[in-house]
Order: sequence, then structure tokens, then C-alpha cells
Amino acid sequence: MKNQAYRMAMLFDFYGDLLTERQREFYDLYYNEDLSLAEIAENYGISRQGVRDVIVRAEAAMTEIEDKTHIIRRFQQSRAAIAAINDAADRLLQSIDRRSYNDAMLDEIARAIKENAAKLEQE
Repeated sequence: MKNQAYRMAMLFDFYGDLLTERQREFYDLYYNEDLSLAEIAENYGISRQGVRDVIVRAEAAMTEIEDKTHIIRRFQQSRAAIAAINDAADRLLQSIDRRSYNDAMLDEIARAIKENAAKLEQE
């Protein structure tokens, strides 16, 4: 469930502005405000099934966009590469601070930095 909620939040953060106003509103109420389909239906004077249909169409539209663009996937890959670059830089700084570095360690860290920077360039 947690992964599904995270996925839905990411989809909405990246693609929510591409939805119709009604889709965006119902989606936000359902996923972010935690209202039930029945509560939304009552507030808008439509059926529960009508609310569900709007939300399902919104989910499908955002999923289709992600399947075509892979923006979220690339964003997550970039975040992982940046974390690896930061980790390598921290290791380098720690080894310099302790003066415990050697050529092999510096070479390993430099290669890790270059490898992750190359991954970012490919994106």
C-alpha cells in the first residue's frame, strides 16, 4: 500500500497540472485529503461510481504520460546518482581530513565520482 500511495503522489506531483480541473480536484481529495468516494460524491452531488470513474481516468492519464516520458524514473535515477556522488565526495573529504588516503583509494573515489557524473550526463 505504501508503494502505491508513493507512486500516486509522485504521479500527481509531476503530472497533476495536466489533468482537467475536476480530475485534479477529485484526485487530490481522494489521495491527499483522504476523503472516501462516498464523501466526495456527496459533496459534489454525483454518484460514487462517477467519482471513481474520474479518479481512474486521472490515474490512467498520468500513468500513460509516465510510460511515454519516463520523467519520474529518470528523476529517481538522477537522485540516486547524485547521492552516490555526494557519498564519494564525503569519503574523499574524510580521507583528506584524516590524511589516511592513498593513491588506490583516491583512484577508486575519483572513478566513482566520474562514473556517477557520466550517468547524469546520459539522462
